Amino acid sequence: MVINLSEQNSLVNTWVAELRDVTVQTDRMRFRRNLQRIAEIAAYEISKSLDWETYDVETPLGSSPAIRLKKQPVLATILRAGLPMHEGLLNYFDRADNAFISAYRKHHRDGSFEIKLEYVSCPDLDGKVLIIADPMLATGASLVKTIEELVGEGSPAQIHIVCAIACSVGIEYVHRNAPNVKIWCGDIDDELTAKGYIVPGLGDAGDLAYGPKTQQ
Repeated sequence: MVINLSEQNSLVNTWVAELRDVTVQTDRMRFRRNLQRIAEIAAYEISKSLDWETYDVETPLGSSPAIRLKKQPVLATILRAGLPMHEGLLNYFDRADNAFISAYRKHHRDGSFEIKLEYVSCPDLDGKVLIIADPMLATGASLVKTIEELVGEGSPAQIHIVCAIACSVGIEYVHRNAPNVKIWCGDIDDELTAKGYIVPGLGDAGDLAYGPKTQQ
């Protein structure tokens, strides 16, 4: 299942537009904050589908019925571009456990690339809801490799992907290789370049959030 948060008019549309806008992208702090905001909205929407339990909370004047999550989710982030969205998720799921993965593209001189995954830090995933933050779902290759690696650490009950921009090609690839994953995105584009970049997209999210890097 795919949820495009831009299908209904809301502030998400404004934040996505600012992420794309070259005249706004020069403000790195605003770029990071807009990624956080989209993740916060996704966290709120995801929370509606989770399991809750009732309990009583004591007030200064008595008690009141309340609800709370039965289990906290695990928030996973693909470094480094996923950090702002991870922070947005953590703002809402502030008691969650966390996982970090260093999946990246290793480029070759002929223009091709392979996905390198060199670091994983992950808590127990058995029976947990796993939420993975990655701002750009382009080819889907890094996400699928990340999911495969994380599932090797345990068996989550649900897997959610949260991204700012997704490409329809990448969505199809993820669903072919991880069919039970639910994808939440700020918007969906239909085109990929020969080098695997989303068009119109927004550019390199990691560079825009934290500064340019040397080519891997």
